[in-house]
Amino acid sequence: MLPRGRFLSTGAVEAPLRAPAKTMPDPKDKVFESVAGRYYVDSQCIDCDVCRVTAPANFQREEAKGYSYVFRQPASAEEEAQCQEAMDSCPVEAIGDNGA
Repeated sequence: MLPRGRFLSTGAVEAPLRAPAKTMPDPKDKVFESVAGRYYVDSQCIDCDVCRVTAPANFQREEAKGYSYVFRQPASAEEEAQCQEAMDSCPVEAIGDNGA
């Protein structure tokens, strides 16, 4: 079996590029503005706007610091589904669900 990757002029094989491993959201690293409850945002947030577009009734932007936070926990099945979609769509896995 041939090694995966591309061959270099030195005869070595360069390893294929891999996406960086994502880290899980950490409830101990929750941003200050996130309200208590099931969903939270931790400090990994890159302010991409995905959660605010996906679940606008639950996520807002902290303008001065440039990140999102949960300002209101979901109050309906529709909001719950939107928060779950926001969490699943977060590119840096900064949205957590503590199951509460």
